[in-house]
Amino acid sequence: MTGEARAAASSVGAVASAADLVMARDRLLGPVAGRHPAATIPIGTFPAGRLPANVLRDALADLHEFWLTAHATQVGLAANGRGGGVALVAVGGLGRRELVPYSDLDLLLVHDGRGGADRDIDTLAQQLWYPLWNAGVGLDHSVRTVGEALAVAAGDLRTALGLLDARHIAGDPVLTDRLAGSARQAWRSGVRRRLDELTVSARQRWRRAGEVAHWVEPDLKHGRGGLRDLGLLDALAAAQLVDRPGAEVRQAHELLLDCRTELRRTTRRPGDVLRPQDGDEVAAVLGIGDRFTLARALSGAGRTVAYALEVALRTSGTNAAPRRVLGVLRRTPDRRPLDEGVVLHGSEVTLARDVEPARDPGLPLRVAAAAARTGHPISAGALGRLADSAPEPRPPWSALVRQDLVTLLGTGEGLVDAVEALDRTGLWARLFPEWGAVRDLPPRDAAHVWTVDRHLVQTTAYAGRLATSVSRPDLLLVGALLHDIGKGRDADHSVVGAALAKQVGERLGFTAADVATLSAMVRHHLLLPHTATRRDVTDPATVTRVVEALGDDPLLLELLHALCEADSAATGPGVWNDWKARLVAELVRRCGQSMAGEPVDGPEPLDDEQRALAESVAAAGRPDVRVVRLQDALASVTLVAPDRPGLLSCAAGVFALNSLQVHAASVRTHAGVAVGTFGVSPRFGSPPDTGLLREQLGRAVAGTLPLAEKLAAKERDYGRPAHDAPPPRVLWFDHEVGGTGAVVLELRAPDRIGLLYRVTAALESAGVDVAWARVSTVGATVVDSFAVLVGDARPDQEWRRGIERAVLAAAGQVVPPA
Repeated sequence: MTGEARAAASSVGAVASAADLVMARDRLLGPVAGRHPAATIPIGTFPAGRLPANVLRDALADLHEFWLTAHATQVGLAANGRGGGVALVAVGGLGRRELVPYSDLDLLLVHDGRGGADRDIDTLAQQLWYPLWNAGVGLDHSVRTVGEALAVAAGDLRTALGLLDARHIAGDPVLTDRLAGSARQAWRSGVRRRLDELTVSARQRWRRAGEVAHWVEPDLKHGRGGLRDLGLLDALAAAQLVDRPGAEVRQAHELLLDCRTELRRTTRRPGDVLRPQDGDEVAAVLGIGDRFTLARALSGAGRTVAYALEVALRTSGTNAAPRRVLGVLRRTPDRRPLDEGVVLHGSEVTLARDVEPARDPGLPLRVAAAAARTGHPISAGALGRLADSAPEPRPPWSALVRQDLVTLLGTGEGLVDAVEALDRTGLWARLFPEWGAVRDLPPRDAAHVWTVDRHLVQTTAYAGRLATSVSRPDLLLVGALLHDIGKGRDADHSVVGAALAKQVGERLGFTAADVATLSAMVRHHLLLPHTATRRDVTDPATVTRVVEALGDDPLLLELLHALCEADSAATGPGVWNDWKARLVAELVRRCGQSMAGEPVDGPEPLDDEQRALAESVAAAGRPDVRVVRLQDALASVTLVAPDRPGLLSCAAGVFALNSLQVHAASVRTHAGVAVGTFGVSPRFGSPPDTGLLREQLGRAVAGTLPLAEKLAAKERDYGRPAHDAPPPRVLWFDHEVGGTGAVVLELRAPDRIGLLYRVTAALESAGVDVAWARVSTVGATVVDSFAVLVGDARPDQEWRRGIERAVLAAAGQVVPPA
């Protein structure tokens, strides 16, 4: 105890009753700043007016311990009297000497249970508790023997954790030592069985209380990264599973405690949620500036604690694993490939043994995407190695690195933890230097529940669910990530953000047209919701205003519609509702009618070389494969074979079997020969030999290669789309295409191994003749167009529904029976 704290406690004088205790406590709290003059209590002996937060906690602990000791002596609980075999023990805040204003006292009256003491114990307990109750002091109490306390702890996690803080107050110190020692020993010996329970309990609490780092109104005690999590870190260290927290965590602990102390002293009531209206006063008392500066400091502290606990839980799980038994070797965890240079080792995503991070700028993105997709955390070793050696992608980014980014952004809920891991290690800032202005930035309006940086990530995660609702999911995801990037600067964030989005888009290597669309998305991301909720959407002038603002661009309108929903849903509860959704949808429908979108274009016609190749294959009667290597592991594969049903699905199946991802494809015919041109790249590893592709294609066409069976096994290894992946969608475009008598079926769906094979096989099984196909893979989403030949008659609705059901089932949607 510091001299200042001792002086504060002793200055209240002799304390006789619990009412005196409350009055002394109020004197220690000192005057209230500004808002509560009626509650101001002169403190006399403290000319400075307020004790510092840490000194106040020590003084409160000393005051309550002094009163409890004196009162225990009055009722006969002393080490040389009735205290023999009975002890008053503090747990919780008083046990840790972290007593903040208006905290409940957590007290345990422990006894040895000998003789006829039960009646005396009940009387003693009433004499101890009733004065505190009558004075309005919060009290959490129990009366138990050492054995009973340990038995309760064995079945109740909270009790077990509380006993780790047990500290003697009065009575028999030997009994207290026996209880504390036995509780710690029981915790160390049984912790391996309780790790799952501890983790589940923490996650349930986080779901209720949110996150200290990213919530606008953080719960300093119960939130993720709060004081309860610091208690878990101490408990894991007490079990000797992890080391004691380092200096950074201790500093975060001190800030969280000081904020909780000053919040309660300022508001004069118990409470752990720091609201904006209290933030300025708490910040001023702590000398941190205003509530925005305090919020950013708390966000950093919450991140530090949350990350430390995450690593501690994983380390504890490893250290608590069964030891190697003599003569029995424990099997080393498998290393399962997830992506190029990325493997799953045990329960963590890490780097392949032969990978060279310094030569692979897209590796951090692929590692994060694999973690987000599988739900497994990135190993601390992999993050450290990437932080030390992974280079910043050289602008403009290559197509493959940009694809890695879009794949990560489209992973849905898993994106949040993946970006947090990259951000904590500095990797995210290398990719997006503009992020520093919004990191930990509290919003200025009450509707937002997240800090600005987390809101951007949450919006992107929600946009991932809408990826199949737009024709350019890559622009939707990147636009969602950047839509509020202009905040934190003294200007209109939409205008500043549009300029930053242009800067980022050029660095990412998007085309000039795509960069202009990204910039326009950020500039106008509030146009649809503001117009729909503030103007008459049926007024032609309203529609004209929106269409002119968007430059008569149907793609931009489509993207802004999805971004509006994602942005609103990620803002806070109730911001996106049925009423708002209907208004925005009606506005978009009317604007779309005004824009009168253009038809879907078919693939480019065959060139002279391709026509010559088709004629040679027609003469020879056997398929041919030509492969042209491009940069960044990309390849252009031209596959030529006699036109026959099933050819397209066979080609798609052979590519999937060889782990080739199809980024673009077109299939046309000439002289009775199908000419397919595919842009592919290996998902990981090296591309297969041309001869192998030719041989497998021949076997697939002949029916001797069991594609469906082999692809099913491959998908089990690689994994399916996440549970929150967007649903597949089928769109029809009724205009005639190129004089062929065809209509266009467009599929938008989450990508998965063998998707193109299953969809084309479903079309072929339905007897559909595909005039051409155009395939595009954007991140984790495909946008595939098929020109379906229908002859002279237009397809009726029943025919369309049958085709849609077949395609959606092939894309992974559960389709109920017709």
